[in-house]
Amino acid sequence: MVGRGYEIRISFTNSLNQLKMKKIITLSTIFTLLIFLFSCEELKDPAGLRGKAVVPFLTDVNPAIFDSKDLENSFIQFEVSLPEGTSVEKISIVGSYSKSSGTAEITELTTFPSTVKITSAETAQLLGLNLADISNGDIFTFELLTTAGGMTTRSSAVLLVPVACAYDQALATGSYHSVSPDWGSDGTITITGDESDPYTVYVAGLEAIEGLDEDKGPLVMHINPINYAVVADKTVIASDAFGYHNIAYEGNGTFSSCDGSYTMLFLITVDEGTFGTFSFTFTRNP
Repeated sequence: MVGRGYEIRISFTNSLNQLKMKKIITLSTIFTLLIFLFSCEELKDPAGLRGKAVVPFLTDVNPAIFDSKDLENSFIQFEVSLPEGTSVEKISIVGSYSKSSGTAEITELTTFPSTVKITSAETAQLLGLNLADISNGDIFTFELLTTAGGMTTRSSAVLLVPVACAYDQALATGSYHSVSPDWGSDGTITITGDESDPYTVYVAGLEAIEGLDEDKGPLVMHINPINYAVVADKTVIASDAFGYHNIAYEGNGTFSSCDGSYTMLFLITVDEGTFGTFSFTFTRNP
């Protein structure tokens, strides 16, 4: 490990002369929930009353995926409400599918706030789809059409619902192969689950791969149950690292609920400064 430590020391010393502490670059989640709450776009008379349309709120989305392993029974749920002091005749929820150009009205709301539950089976039937033809990574889009004062507008509150596997802590833990071409790391790590919180996991071995004594740690990571985005708390892994002190990891990434893999970006620091941000992939060992 002398050569490895010498290379890191040279690279790190040079970077200290050029860089201040870098902010973490955040990965986009593979399975991302996008809710945009801006103005409305009119379907009719676009030069007329755009600024006067009622903009509904789409909130409290949970769950936010269609479970690819149980499409017969999977569902999403969310709440639709109106700004205080406003009213509408109705709001129609219209659905579409990423692999086709058709749309269909899924449900109609006339009272607010309303809790909406939409099943994947119902959506597929209304769009003329066979459940067997729907696969992981496909996206369903749900839009709100608001009718108020005789005018119908399409809200830009849009819900994108991916087809993915439901979360299973057993698939998120175990023996993993960790690879980082940027950091020059390749080896076996272990991920264990928290006994009281299935969405918290602990990573051990990231610096043991480099021959360091991991007398600190493990790295704590939290998986968002809504969209499977991952946040890694800043955690000191080893108190001594190639002559530097308290090497720590922190970052963001995504968890693939179907194969148990992680794609991460980690900011790696020591007391003396930062090495920078590096990409890592964790793949389950057979």
